[in-house]
Amino acid sequence: QVQLVESGGGLVQAEGSLRLSCAASGRTSSSYAMGWFRQGPGKEREFVGAISWSDGSTNYPDFVKGRFTISRDNAKKMVYLQMNSLKPEDTAVYYCAAKFGVYTGNYKSWSYWGQGTQVTVSS
Repeated sequence: QVQLVESGGGLVQAEGSLRLSCAASGRTSSSYAMGWFRQGPGKEREFVGAISWSDGSTNYPDFVKGRFTISRDNAKKMVYLQMNSLKPEDTAVYYCAAKFGVYTGNYKSWSYWGQGTQVTVSS
């Protein structure tokens, strides 16, 4: 089992920044991918980005490229989502996720989830 706990959400003005953190515990290993997803009101959960525990390679969807950055601290078992130039449409609950193997943008393929943290961007 893998346990994930997110933190760092809050209210921010448009064009502002936030950094979300995800603390991982349990049976994590370098064979896992760590991802961030978000879910806005009435919307399906969508992929925000992912990072490999082993080599730190990252993947992002086009709508966050250049604004969001994922990083990790293997020793602390922490994953971070740095969000810059935030827009009101980024408002959502943000979730940290983990899965064995390579990442996928399909949230249904991820095995472990945190409880989520709310991010609200005001205009």
